Amino acid sequence: MLQVNDLTVRYGDLTIVDHLSFTAEEGQWLMIVGPNGAGKSTTLNAITQGTVYTGQVLFEGEDMKKKKAAERARCVGVLMQNHFAEYAFSVEEVVALGRYAYSAFLASRSDEDEQAVENALALTGMISQRKQSILTLSGGELQRTFLAQVFAQDPKLLLLDEPTNHLDLVYQKQVFELIGKWLQTPGRAVISVVHDLSLAKAYGTKVLLMDRGRKVVCGPAAEVLVPEHLDPVYQMDVGGWMRQMLGQWK
Repeated sequence: MLQVNDLTVRYGDLTIVDHLSFTAEEGQWLMIVGPNGAGKSTTLNAITQGTVYTGQVLFEGEDMKKKKAAERARCVGVLMQNHFAEYAFSVEEVVALGRYAYSAFLASRSDEDEQAVENALALTGMISQRKQSILTLSGGELQRTFLAQVFAQDPKLLLLDEPTNHLDLVYQKQVFELIGKWLQTPGRAVISVVHDLSLAKAYGTKVLLMDRGRKVVCGPAAEVLVPEHLDPVYQMDVGGWMRQMLGQWK
């Protein structure tokens, strides 16, 4: 589905992503992990054409650089960790914005648009709050609203940049379970940047481990999230630390 070839991002003399190559296939949930400064978020930004890069980003064999914005939006949806809600739009209005790639005038949505919005609200459990101002929502409700917006967009590939970083545990669980349910539909894939290796292990089917802009290893989660790969990158006994933390709950 997505093929990244020799991706390089430089800001002046500083190389942020260095000759990175990987793929994401239908049905996969690819987790991108690594320490701070590894180039994880910049990689997502390049995929969405948000930064200048060299190399290739291909979606179903087509160069993403050559696609118009609306065409890219039908292929790839993005959920970020922070949202700036400054206007009193209703939940439904925010979710309906996900249909901009399909409808020139959102005020006159088609039946298909209406159904997509309805399905997204139902999937995220936001139907009862559809008329509520987003300014009155909790952090978890706001994140579910923007997740519904991406679901209404109906992309084939969903990109997530630390989508639950500032959320309580219950909301982390809700968001990741919703994404897992969305992924069950054929023809879809997910790429997530996460810091929490436990989430990567619990939900990822494939993991890309990065360090200093480079790929360390990429493959099935069970083969990547092991001491021989993690400990040199994080410069610590990762498994030992995880067991120590979990051991407190016995």
